[in-house]
Amino acid sequence: MKGKKAHVITYGCQQNENDSERIRGILLDMGYTTIDTNDDADLIIFNTCAVRDNAEQRVYGNIGALRNLKDKKPHMLIGVCGCMTQQQHVADYIKKRFSHVDFVFGTHAIYKLPQILYSAAEQRVFDLEEMEGIVENLPHNRESSVVATVSVMYGCNNFCTYCIVPYVRGRERSRKPEDIIKEVEGLAAQGYKEVTLLGQNVNSYSELPFSQLLNMVSEVSGIERIRFISSHPKDITNELIDTIAENPKVCKSLHLPFQAGSSKVLADMNRRYTKERYLEIIKSLKEKVPNIALTSDVIVGFPTETNEDFEHTLDVVRQVEFDMLFTFIYSKRKGTPAEKMEFALPAEEIKKNFDRLVSLQTEISARKNKALEGTVQKVLVEGYSKNNKEFLTGRTDGGKIVNFPEDKSLIGDIVGVKITNSAPWWLAGEVVTYN
Repeated sequence: MKGKKAHVITYGCQQNENDSERIRGILLDMGYTTIDTNDDADLIIFNTCAVRDNAEQRVYGNIGALRNLKDKKPHMLIGVCGCMTQQQHVADYIKKRFSHVDFVFGTHAIYKLPQILYSAAEQRVFDLEEMEGIVENLPHNRESSVVATVSVMYGCNNFCTYCIVPYVRGRERSRKPEDIIKEVEGLAAQGYKEVTLLGQNVNSYSELPFSQLLNMVSEVSGIERIRFISSHPKDITNELIDTIAENPKVCKSLHLPFQAGSSKVLADMNRRYTKERYLEIIKSLKEKVPNIALTSDVIVGFPTETNEDFEHTLDVVRQVEFDMLFTFIYSKRKGTPAEKMEFALPAEEIKKNFDRLVSLQTEISARKNKALEGTVQKVLVEGYSKNNKEFLTGRTDGGKIVNFPEDKSLIGDIVGVKITNSAPWWLAGEVVTYN
């Protein structure tokens, strides 16, 4: 494969991004170079997300758009992998609908990519194998040289009624702590300053208490910041809250999805906590970590949600005052229990509720960011801003994006930035202190 070019296109969550890093690492080992366009590619791989229907439809549209390019370049290989393709009905649809797709593989077969590619050069390959174990030591090709994600576990056992993840990612499988520490030590040796520990539910990491794993990672010399995502409210412990409060390397931020404010809807979702329990957790967090930055996920329009139920969601948002919310209108997923539930509200009413939620959170985020103007925030400089290459960008301890005038020598440093301007989703400032 030496001299050939590959383009890997990623949809979805940070776990998918981490999977794509491994895919690119394998391709580099095979001799490919990676590029960011389709036109010059000898290989195109779509790494897909199955959480929402609009993401799936976007993938189908982009796959279909490659038919003409494939006609012009018949030697080019086109493949689809990830959560979408772990579903048999999706793989069958791709096989029937898109004859120009050469190979499909699921979430468990990344390690077999070289074999799949060699076989696909001769005939179409569809590999949806399931796997209980974990394949270690796959190469990574990370885009950043400062911050990195490290998977600590795969799969999910929660079976929320709206969610396809347990069906496409499999059951929970935790990596050995020594393998995780070895990977983090390798990152530190390469100059990485921050790691984010990944799992569908890191709180259920099974090899030892997750708080203990955080403390072990913090002992790795060179790593200055530790984040983790995602946490499930039903499994959060006092020990984890204490670790966030007491360990200086663990960032004072937490992503804690609550999904809905109504205890009735939470029960229908099989979330296994109540509105009251969620608010108790938030109260404990704020008492022990007064400056903690909180983010969350919210689904609007779950089938059994009424307008009265939705008011509870707004109530939670008002009480907690999240720094940021990731908001979604419910998306029906084939094969999940919620697929068969009847909707309590029409689509137009759900959209109105969604807009109310976004408006409320925008006001809260803008107000909280405005309050930071004039303060000096410690920012890990990650690189150039994606929107303006004349600026550098980084994140505060609480995970807020900060943009400031460019001085590339600062990349990888933690600097003090005085906040001079703000918007709901970002901050701007100027460097005033250096590491």
